[in-house]
Amino acid sequence: MNSIEVKNLSKSFDLGKEKVDVLKELSFNVSKGKFLSIMGPSGCGKSTLLYLLGGLDKPSKGSVVINGENLATMSEKKKCLIRRRDIGFVFQFYNLVPNLSVEDNILLPLLIDGKKARNLKIELEKILKIIGMIDRRKYTPNELSGGQQQRVAIARALIFNPEIILADEPIGNLDSKTGTEIMNLFRDINKEFGKTIIQVTHSEEAASYGTHILRIKDGEIELKEMLA
Repeated sequence: MNSIEVKNLSKSFDLGKEKVDVLKELSFNVSKGKFLSIMGPSGCGKSTLLYLLGGLDKPSKGSVVINGENLATMSEKKKCLIRRRDIGFVFQFYNLVPNLSVEDNILLPLLIDGKKARNLKIELEKILKIIGMIDRRKYTPNELSGGQQQRVAIARALIFNPEIILADEPIGNLDSKTGTEIMNLFRDINKEFGKTIIQVTHSEEAASYGTHILRIKDGEIELKEMLA
């Protein structure tokens, strides 16, 4: 079963009087439970593709279908709901709220969705245990290292128990040791919980933690690889 189906996906931008084709007729599928790394040189359209997969941007042509539903024909209200409940996002710069504690940052998406914090204790404890942050639950982001902040960002992406996690250069701001710890965490989440993960990365080492690699060059698919 495919979590995501991409068909003839194109994205163009108008730059003055010129049209710039960022992505050109991309077609591929990501099966449920796979860990795909999207790779390619700077400016090849990797992050643009990730935003299209998450419904954060609209394609110029083609379609992104998630669990049988086309994002392009979906209402904004339904798209927002899918982004909150079915897709978890992890960004390079963590995007944590500075004055909120670790646990409040993790719970924020659920609180925005109208859930009550007191009803979420079991889920919160489970997530804190997964990321190894139980003893730092009351810390604020400025009291944490970069790796710890990224763990909190991953926990926030997991709290809704989404089927799909999209990560944009998740270890781009981390040293190599911390980056390895974060990639091990992603691999554990993929294998133990069956989450479909798609990451954009420049790092061959980071890509090696997944199951597949999609290489993009000049807005087109250069190569699809399955890792052993």
